[in-house]
Amino acid sequence: MNKEGQTQNIELVYTLFCDDVRLEVGNKLSLMGVFHQIAVQQFPVSLMKFAVVSQWRGEGTHLSEVRILTDDRQQPVVVAEPSRFEVMPGGVANNISFFFNVVFPAPGRYWVQTLIDSTLSGEQALTLLAIDAQGMPRLDDASEAVN
Repeated sequence: MNKEGQTQNIELVYTLFCDDVRLEVGNKLSLMGVFHQIAVQQFPVSLMKFAVVSQWRGEGTHLSEVRILTDDRQQPVVVAEPSRFEVMPGGVANNISFFFNVVFPAPGRYWVQTLIDSTLSGEQALTLLAIDAQGMPRLDDASEAVN
């Protein structure tokens, strides 16, 4: 089967961001610290560890890639090594990309793109917010966070 045909036999069910993932007995995933945005007091910020978890439905052997881009989608912040996985007919498969020591230069929106067999399958926004010591958004960075 060609690469194009394989990509048609796979569907991205969901993508989640979290601090860590453990594989439990029975092939169950435990996700720790699920988030949709990150709030920090200063930039640039270096995140020591986080994971992007994707679930796929379909069949066949595929190559998954995850990349995080700047808001204009022109600059990569980080790109995960491609990973191969297999989905049995009628089944699902989880793919986890771990990232370590990723530096986000400024507050704002970043794009997490998930590719399957080198084709963009989905993307989600990941927003980084600048907050003050009380946890409130900093007004001096508000314009950057919106753009």
